[in-house]
Amino acid sequence: MAQRFHRKQDEETTYWLSYSDMMAGLLLAFVLIISLTVLHSKVQYDLKQNELLGKEQELMLQTDALREEQETVRTQQALLDQAQAQLDLQASALADQEDKLLSQEEKLRQQNELLRELQKLMDSQQEKLDRIIGVRSELIEALKEEFDDSNLHISVDESTGAITFDSTILFEYNRDELKETGEAFLGEFFPRYVKILMGPEYREYVSEIIIEGHTDTSGNYMFNLDLSQKRAFSVAEYCLSDNNDILTKEETEALRSVVSTSGRSWSDPVYNPDGSVNMEASRRVEVLFRLKDEEMIREMIEILNSGQESEGE
Repeated sequence: MAQRFHRKQDEETTYWLSYSDMMAGLLLAFVLIISLTVLHSKVQYDLKQNELLGKEQELMLQTDALREEQETVRTQQALLDQAQAQLDLQASALADQEDKLLSQEEKLRQQNELLRELQKLMDSQQEKLDRIIGVRSELIEALKEEFDDSNLHISVDESTGAITFDSTILFEYNRDELKETGEAFLGEFFPRYVKILMGPEYREYVSEIIIEGHTDTSGNYMFNLDLSQKRAFSVAEYCLSDNNDILTKEETEALRSVVSTSGRSWSDPVYNPDGSVNMEASRRVEVLFRLKDEEMIREMIEILNSGQESEGE
């Protein structure tokens, strides 16, 4: 019985030992499984971490590349803005040039229109101009024929028709009262002069007859101006006064409607061939005539000539 008890006790001990070994083995297996699991997780973590680091580096590289692209875009945008600004300036300059061109074209059109109008006016006045030129030439020729062979010793300017006579015939030195010889001279000259200019053939063309007094260059200008004016007035007064019978009443009225007097002092002296002033010849009285529309036509010709020169330039 005791032997059976010991055998039973040994069997129970063996049983518990086997159970302990099995539990220890299971525990070891669990530990191994947990260790493997932890190790696997660690490996997976490290892999994920490395992958994350790689993606982070890749993201940083992509960010740097994006920044570079953004900088490139900003640079290109700045260049585009600069180019656009230049284009805007060029467009503005082109617009200004177009405006100037249009303005110049408009001015040119207006000038051309003015020239056409002036040309039309000149065409319409051409016959009158020819007639006036012809009338002046005819008047000058008639005056030359009248006085060339006379004993008055009068010279007629072939280009203007001005008649000049020595003031010593008319006045004493520095005086403005007519001498008797002067009165006799005017009594013979003016009827013949008026007969031509105030005659029916030329009367309608004569707009003015001017009596001009001139002095030499000695003395004060204002004194000479007063003297030359008074001398011109004395000639007109003698010829046009009511109590003088050298002209008919009709001739006097006709002459009064066109005559004027002017004193030139020594502003227009006569010169000798050597350039010195001819004092005696400078002391003179001149009688000139102007024709109607003559100044207007001359101005028109000057305007047309000026317009043609501008157009040629």
